[in-house]
Amino acid sequence: MDKAARLDASDSELVAALKRRDESAFTKVVTTYHGALMRLALVHYPSPALAEEIVQETWLAVIQGIDRFEGRSSFKTWLFRILVNRARTRAEREGRTIPFSSLVREAESADDPAVPPERFVPGDHPEWSQWEGHWMVPPQSWGASPEERLISDETRALIDKAIGSLPSGQRQVITLRDVEGWPSDHVCNVLEISETNQRVLLHRARSRVRRALAGYLAE
Repeated sequence: MDKAARLDASDSELVAALKRRDESAFTKVVTTYHGALMRLALVHYPSPALAEEIVQETWLAVIQGIDRFEGRSSFKTWLFRILVNRARTRAEREGRTIPFSSLVREAESADDPAVPPERFVPGDHPEWSQWEGHWMVPPQSWGASPEERLISDETRALIDKAIGSLPSGQRQVITLRDVEGWPSDHVCNVLEISETNQRVLLHRARSRVRRALAGYLAE
């Protein structure tokens, strides 16, 4: 069990310690969550300096707002929602994006298919109409040891680049789900989106990253 999970299991004790201004409790929270907050902030602001500012604003908001924390969500959800709201507010102020509704619009908009349609047998094929929807060009093998290739520094850099090129909503969801390992309900609570929209954004993000990997590993 990771450190974040252990903190979630004792929210009431943690929050009580923070409300008492227990310095060791605050140090423990920063140690546990700072890296994950920074990674999510980088989704909104690729500049490390600007991302660090968002994270520092988040910690300041925690100190100023902990007395008003009522436990309606987990401490972790509350903390990360602060960061997301700070990032959205600054982005809106800078005219870079429209907060809140943009994720929903992105999930509900049309998107490229996960696999190019030409790789499947079309219904009007003169010889193989009975095989409609089956592979015309099946996926290629990634070799005898794909695991070794997937953990290489070069491949990790490719994955990071693929994630970095995703639309904002997809990038946020895949970062929380697959980089941070969050369950879907936590992601929905922090980003304030429905389970359906979260699932759509994650599927699209994974499909695009998988497509980039497939092209690289097939070379």
